[in-house]
Amino acid sequence: MSVLRRSHVLIVDDEELYRSALERILVRCGHSVVLARDAAEAMQVVSTEPLDLVLSDVRMPGISGLELIRQVRDVDPDLPCIVVTGYGSAEQSVEALHAGAFWYLEKPFEQRSLDVVRRLVERAIEHRRLRSENRLLQSQLRSRYRFDSIVGQSAALRGVLDLVERVADSDSTVLITGESGTGKELIARAIHYNSVRAERVLVTVNCGAIPEELLESELFGHVRGAFTNAVQHREGRFAAADGGTIFLDEIGDMSPNLQVKLLRVLQDRTFEPVGSSKTVRVDVRVIAATNQDLEQAIRRQSFREDLYYRLNVIPIEVPPLRRRKEDIPLLLEHFLERLNQDKSRAVEGFTPAATERLLEYDWPGNVRELENLVERLVVLRGRGVIDEAELPPGFRRSAPCGELPMPIVGPGGIPLNEVIDRIETSMILQALEQTHWNKNRAAQLIGLNRTTLIEKIKKKKLEPPTALREPDGD
Repeated sequence: MSVLRRSHVLIVDDEELYRSALERILVRCGHSVVLARDAAEAMQVVSTEPLDLVLSDVRMPGISGLELIRQVRDVDPDLPCIVVTGYGSAEQSVEALHAGAFWYLEKPFEQRSLDVVRRLVERAIEHRRLRSENRLLQSQLRSRYRFDSIVGQSAALRGVLDLVERVADSDSTVLITGESGTGKELIARAIHYNSVRAERVLVTVNCGAIPEELLESELFGHVRGAFTNAVQHREGRFAAADGGTIFLDEIGDMSPNLQVKLLRVLQDRTFEPVGSSKTVRVDVRVIAATNQDLEQAIRRQSFREDLYYRLNVIPIEVPPLRRRKEDIPLLLEHFLERLNQDKSRAVEGFTPAATERLLEYDWPGNVRELENLVERLVVLRGRGVIDEAELPPGFRRSAPCGELPMPIVGPGGIPLNEVIDRIETSMILQALEQTHWNKNRAAQLIGLNRTTLIEKIKKKKLEPPTALREPDGD
């Protein structure tokens, strides 16, 4: 492992011989060094200079090296400290680790141990860098799911976010309902990352995507030999979420047998892994979501009434996009900015006519449908402004049968190759969508052979929707 920048290291030792020896080693390795003779001088440095590492002797007059470590950690918990102990002083080394030291280093520093010193210092500095990056990523993740990062200003959405804000810091179970594509998982993440559990893990389970015979093991784990192919112990999602939050999406698809076991977890936060009689206790907040009407499911006897009431402690209904159409312009701007960056495009926006058509549409697929449409349009358009004629047929005003919208050649001209490429891409996408991305059938629809179609798909960097990103059944 190599140090990529000049790191700043503090050496604390009352003996000049050892201060100088460590300084020579670290300077030779490319670090900058500052020296202190005791803990008081060291804390002045810690409070005034940015440091990457502290190297401190244990035995010093006044405050010991172990107490110095504790004071350093109070100022900067991520600043690693390596303690220097006497040779063979195992008790001091263990005590230093308990005090929070990264590791220990034994005197004297012989020539054969120089590489050991160098590697240990670089490991400690790398450890600080990784911890700092992790804290930054966690901060960015929480920022991404702040309430004001959810796009929209409609009264319907603000009502939901006001409720989310009030319940986020509680430990109450939440049931999020709403149509597919409304953003239920985004609301669940906002709850978690604005709660006291934000520093712990959020575990997501799609109950509708996992076969019934596997879901119990996925949720609660299993022991070796519990069933065929259970060759080793496996921890379940509830155990993995201990201390944090578990998000059970599509809870309405859970089988009645599993509903009984989930009810127990909600009641007393305990369960038994598959094949085990040992009870496991967890501290987990449960957030569930469904696009089904669970009250109707209760009447059909496909969902337990007692489980419903355990889940429905705090109900949150996410409104469909057709009930908050004033958010559509903001969502268009948001997706356009992100997709331009992700797809290396330069689309400037939508014409008023195109925006009007989008506002008139009912959006049965909700925000997810809107995002997928913007992605398609950004890929096809590439640059400039998207007009009504470029929207899919269901969004445009009716045109005479067989008539295609024709580009108009203005005084500034129009690149023919670009127009042809856009028409070709549009036809390919239409054929793929109609055939659910079956390339054989799509190629037949537009009169191409399959190999040519695949080459064009790769060249244009076209990708199927997430749900279809699996090997073809061609």
